[in-house]
Amino acid sequence: MSNLSRRNALSLGVALGLVGAASVVPAWASTAAADPWWVWDDEVDRLMAGVLDTGGVPAVNTALRSWVDNADPLPSGLPADLAAWLQGVNRLPSWADPVKLRRAADFNRRKDTYLFVLYGLGSGIMSTVIPREARSVYWSAGGAAMQDRAAKTFTFGYDLSEAGAFEPSGQFVVTANKTRLVHAAVRHLLPQSPHWRAVADERVPISNGDILVTFHSLGTFVHRKLKEWHVPMSAADEDAFLHQWQVAIHLLGVRDEFIPQTWAAADTQSAQVLTPLLAPTPEGKQLAADLLGLTAQIDLGVTRGFLNEFVRYVLSNEVGDWLGLPRDYAAATLIRTGWPAYIAFREGLLPIAPAAFHLFDQFVRALAMLFLNKGTSPTSTPITIPAGNRPGA
Repeated sequence: MSNLSRRNALSLGVALGLVGAASVVPAWASTAAADPWWVWDDEVDRLMAGVLDTGGVPAVNTALRSWVDNADPLPSGLPADLAAWLQGVNRLPSWADPVKLRRAADFNRRKDTYLFVLYGLGSGIMSTVIPREARSVYWSAGGAAMQDRAAKTFTFGYDLSEAGAFEPSGQFVVTANKTRLVHAAVRHLLPQSPHWRAVADERVPISNGDILVTFHSLGTFVHRKLKEWHVPMSAADEDAFLHQWQVAIHLLGVRDEFIPQTWAAADTQSAQVLTPLLAPTPEGKQLAADLLGLTAQIDLGVTRGFLNEFVRYVLSNEVGDWLGLPRDYAAATLIRTGWPAYIAFREGLLPIAPAAFHLFDQFVRALAMLFLNKGTSPTSTPITIPAGNRPGA
């Protein structure tokens, strides 16, 4: 697919924010000295609380707008203590492997069609049935304007999957640090919302454990589905894809001892802390309706029943039932027979294009357009720090 599709590969998945999910303590790395559910981001949390409490968010957002590339100097206009903190974290970890990161970028380019579908209709909609995540997103500022939130936050996914994402000319290191600032702001703001407190089972959102669970709904889920769909991947490709995510969640403030070192470890963690907690909530149902409703704004070339059945195909009928997605059994049959053939043809494993090839191709490309903020450049909707919660919350 084109750069357009790759720019949107994570848009819906990240539209809901990298906020977290679980109340079950997993078997993290055996060397872990702390409980990830009680680890947040103390230093930047303190700094952002100060910015929020003194009304400094507009000035910080203005300053950060010009800070884009990894090699860009920190902008002027930031509070001195915040600038010093950013100076200290705005770099790759010592263990980052540039060869693996470049291979991951090439893998993203080669498999962008499947990545977009899985991140968008898989991870994005899955996040609406992760109770903590759905409630945190719904009651935060972006929950009231999901298209705007998507337009601002898909930058994370594009910057992560770009060819030079981690190079000086790339943008992901800066994007990750801006996202980290947003997380710190949300941790300060949400506990002030009586609506969020009334439904939350946590004192402060977005712990290290929460971010890791969201990683499982993104990277681990996508890796597993690619294997289930028999998408060809070399061992080196799989390792590089994992390494990309390891670096990404490190840059989001997750302690290294909590980060899974293999896909097997990631699958084990996911089975412990993600799968058992999936459940519907009123907030999640509304978010899913909002996200799927955005499709009404463009011509997908398919019916809403087809879209609903694709969500069911990627996730499960149980999730589809939780979200109240009406059935379309003809579309379900077409997807379950046609999509595997579509993959096989694209991967050179089938000599003749399946009858539904054009339909699937048009569907994927139309979805890619959906979260491009009606065709505008993503630089026009930068990641910004919220100054409050959902209006009325």
